[in-house]
Amino acid sequence: MIDIKLLQTDFEYCRTKLKLRGISDEILTNIQNMSANTKKTRQEMEAVQATQNSMSAKFGEYKREQKETAKLQTEINNLKAQKQILEESVKSSEQKLAELLSNIPNIPDDIVPVGDDENDNVILEQIGVKPKFDFEPLNHWDMGEKTGVLDFARGVKISKSRFVATTDTVAKLERALGNYFLDFNSKAGFTEWSVPFVANRQALYGTGQLPKFEEDLFRLDGESLYLIPTAEVSLTNLYAGEILDIKNLPLLLTAKTACFRKEAGSAGLDTRGMIRLHQFDKVEMVAITTQEQSANVFDKMVQNSCDILSSLGLAYRIVELCSGDLGFSATRTIDIEVWLPGQGRYREISSVSNTKEFQARRAKIRYKDGKNRLAHTLNGSALAVGRCVVAVMENYQKPDGTFTIPEVLRPYMDMS
Repeated sequence: MIDIKLLQTDFEYCRTKLKLRGISDEILTNIQNMSANTKKTRQEMEAVQATQNSMSAKFGEYKREQKETAKLQTEINNLKAQKQILEESVKSSEQKLAELLSNIPNIPDDIVPVGDDENDNVILEQIGVKPKFDFEPLNHWDMGEKTGVLDFARGVKISKSRFVATTDTVAKLERALGNYFLDFNSKAGFTEWSVPFVANRQALYGTGQLPKFEEDLFRLDGESLYLIPTAEVSLTNLYAGEILDIKNLPLLLTAKTACFRKEAGSAGLDTRGMIRLHQFDKVEMVAITTQEQSANVFDKMVQNSCDILSSLGLAYRIVELCSGDLGFSATRTIDIEVWLPGQGRYREISSVSNTKEFQARRAKIRYKDGKNRLAHTLNGSALAVGRCVVAVMENYQKPDGTFTIPEVLRPYMDMS
């Protein structure tokens, strides 16, 4: 959530920055006016409370001195009624203000390039060598169908479209990749966690999925519980509502979970293959830092994801997202896109974001530094297991549709 105080003190800055994210002046002016009116009503309520307290003290004196109190009691009762009306007004205004603010995205960092959509993203660096084949490389779904290791038909039979069942080499590869990523992250200083795959509304509000993206979530029938779209939700909210010791920061966390997404806004995109499934595994990194640490930790997380891809011998590029392509909670995002020869294009395999205090303000994550300060939170994929399966299959494919296993993964698959 953006800082309402910043909106009040530097409206022009907020207006300029959020206009890049499609937020109109009218919406921000409405929020600014509502905040000012709420503050004024709260001050009126506090003034009435102070008068009531003063009257109540005088009432006690009158009682002790056996003076007439009927008139004073009437005034106190009137003040109580007035205060109750103001309290209800403040409560209602604060709820409406919170609803409006909860749908406002984060303010882009000054380093973020200005642009409308993914076409305006900036390629920062291209790393690795694309493989060359003496045959026409296949898409991973054609490879899977040819060899039987990807079974989309049975995935649909068990569930519905955009679910897949994997077997044999691919099933083992998925397990190997998840374990390899966790070990890699551990060596980079991230502490491994095992976290719930189900989260409540407050947790999803804390990281920014609710209320704006409810249609993209799988909700459990009859419960205010949801299947997590990413381990970012569970890992970040481990510390929701806490005041952390600055000596323990930064906290670097990692977990492998299944992720569940309806992706209601992506109808018709990537309906074939494993790029955009409703269920997939991902190894996530989350960091909780001081405000001064987050920029360096951001660079560390980007580098870690890059190092994993390099260790797998995959070609990739590093992309700075423009203002119009940032995720809701992010103030800055670097995407890492891996080369897929079967598709002849780069595809996102990791996304590392700094949300600064945006999520921490919603989840109430603070640390003590003389006074209580909002933490900064960061998240990133290291890596998306399913998309990495795709990358390994397509980059290491052989003419018969099978593929070789990268050297670093062979110990995880009991291969010499």
